[in-house]
Amino acid sequence: MSIAEPADDGDVPRYWQELGLPGLVDVHVHFLPERVQAKVWEYFEAAGTHYGADWPVAYVLPEEDRLAVLDRLGVRAFPTLPYPHKPGMAAWLNEWSAGFAAARPQVLRSATFYPEPEAPAYVAAALDAGARVFKVHVQVGSFDPRDPLLDDVWARLEQTGTPIVIHCGSGPLAGEHTGPEPVTGLLERYPRLQLVIAHLGMPEYREFLDLAERYERVHLDTTMFATDFTERLMPFDPADRPRLSALRAKVLLGSDFPSIPYAYAHQLQALHRLELGEEWLRAVLWENGARLFALEA
Repeated sequence: MSIAEPADDGDVPRYWQELGLPGLVDVHVHFLPERVQAKVWEYFEAAGTHYGADWPVAYVLPEEDRLAVLDRLGVRAFPTLPYPHKPGMAAWLNEWSAGFAAARPQVLRSATFYPEPEAPAYVAAALDAGARVFKVHVQVGSFDPRDPLLDDVWARLEQTGTPIVIHCGSGPLAGEHTGPEPVTGLLERYPRLQLVIAHLGMPEYREFLDLAERYERVHLDTTMFATDFTERLMPFDPADRPRLSALRAKVLLGSDFPSIPYAYAHQLQALHRLELGEEWLRAVLWENGARLFALEA
């Protein structure tokens, strides 16, 4: 490619401008209530215990400073992606996320849910109030997405076509319900779900590529994918790059900002180094996300 990869965060705007883009759409960003965010960062501080690898979070900053970082990078739209780890949290997280997005037009209003009797009601309320994307974390929540308590939720989300960013791969930690089998079963029942498979399904990349090829509305996000950090732990088989290229219209930029163990620019470097071409990069960094969320340039 004639365009050079971004050297650092300060060089990111030059990179997307040379690609002819108005900015970036990042579908995998987290903003959480302060106490919840602090707990997440505490968890990553002990990553050596959990993952067997250090995870020095690059953007441990106050909320407004994190927003300013994204603005300087040129991230024009991003969600907050809250996720509960136990019953009774989701409705409260949805309320917080709605308030956070209300005064910030660049934020895609986000919501979440957990398998509990109240889920259909608060998911319907979130949708009626303008939620544009949902987050599900199968490993942290430790639940089977096929739980009957979620039948009405999935049916409603399939009907509305609302994107759902779902962390369902077995990386960086396997859970009782992670991996392709539960999600395959879910899609067999609700084949029109607009799922966005977080982290490209790492480390079960091949199986989740299968699902993206099989189901019209299944997308993949690039969160931590192909970075030096992830390649050391869960490498991607280069033989599958042609499949990733062919799925150009279904791959979305994701970063996991702010809790990433490297600079934001490195995610873009990793995608650039796949050598899938400028058209692929334009689709992934802006066009697919803009289409999914009906954004204007």
